Amino acid sequence: MNNTKLLMHVLGCVAMLLAAISPGPGAAQEQTLQTMIYDPGQLKPVDSVLKVKVGDPAPPLSLPSLTGETVSLAQYRGTHNVVISFVPAAWTPVCSDQWPGYNIVRDVFVQHDAILLGITVDNLPTLHAWTRQMGELWFPVLSDFWPHGEAAGRFGVLRTDGTAERALFIIDKAGIIRFITVSDINRRPNLKDIVGALQAIQ
Repeated sequence: MNNTKLLMHVLGCVAMLLAAISPGPGAAQEQTLQTMIYDPGQLKPVDSVLKVKVGDPAPPLSLPSLTGETVSLAQYRGTHNVVISFVPAAWTPVCSDQWPGYNIVRDVFVQHDAILLGITVDNLPTLHAWTRQMGELWFPVLSDFWPHGEAAGRFGVLRTDGTAERALFIIDKAGIIRFITVSDINRRPNLKDIVGALQAIQ
């Protein structure tokens, strides 16, 4: 056996050995996704002061979305109720659990003529990678990155570290805020709160 054939034989044996001892692509991918999530630890539950209250007109909001379109509150005036979900940051444990949960209750939004807008202060490339990891989301994901946290600031949910609170605002078809909750940033809000608030608007 000449040197070239010997080398090819050895490489083939090494490849078979690696294939035999390596985990399948599913296991490797799952392990990689778990290591992507950053755990900031326990944070101060609320670190901002609201600038709006129930009954106020919603502040103007116009932000870039993952689809490349600019999404504004004004475009839903008269046609849809709007649920705004501010979350602190991409690639964190609670946020990565909260938004996929809204897929479960999509029918509730449809029944109440409601659209959900997910907003973080992350830039679009970060949001693109993060939402691909989470799986398909049915609602627009918007970036409040620049000017940094401007939309969160208008509502009064920008934290002192530059992230947003874990907050929900429900705005009716007339553009009036009908529901506000600012949750403990370390915990996922209860889906029942959204359902109950939408039913109350109807």
